[in-house]
Amino acid sequence: MHIFIVYCHPSEDSFTRHVRDEFIRGLQSAGHTYEISDLYKMNFQTDMSETEYSRESSCNDKLPLSEDVIAEQEKINRCDVIDFIYPVFWTEAPAKLIGWFDRVWTYGFAYGDRKMKKLRKAVFLVIAGHTLDHLKEYGHYDSMKTVMLGDRVLDRAESKEMIILDGTTKSNPELREANWNKHLKAAFEVGRSL
Repeated sequence: MHIFIVYCHPSEDSFTRHVRDEFIRGLQSAGHTYEISDLYKMNFQTDMSETEYSRESSCNDKLPLSEDVIAEQEKINRCDVIDFIYPVFWTEAPAKLIGWFDRVWTYGFAYGDRKMKKLRKAVFLVIAGHTLDHLKEYGHYDSMKTVMLGDRVLDRAESKEMIILDGTTKSNPELREANWNKHLKAAFEVGRSL
């Protein structure tokens, strides 16, 4: 299978980067191919232009798309599985990934008269400082799933899954260390099992 990885983290010195690398190792061990959009390295433009806003707000797919948006849409239509790897920032993905959805999930591609193929699977590998128990207790886990799986993916993939790699905050080094290898192994296994 061919996997498209949408990776979003501002620092190469992060646990999220290690998760990405282990996921890719898992893909390679299973013989999968992949391509990646590293949104920060690409300096992906996240703010909509006035033309893009007009296109989306009027549901007018005759207005042009930017080349960077077309390139991302082509990556989506080449893949079987899309995988998002990012950290939790205030119960949400980083603004750069939100902006990616705002610009790439366009009318006439992801909704309306869709040109986006239905993917086999959408996987979210989400790195959280808080524990899963904490995220569930305060309703954050359900909110994250509702936004990503229920709204952004919806029926655009045959199956969808969000995997929270929790307890990774630098403010609790013991917990972070206890979870480090376990989470990297999980990322590898997710890649290998696709």
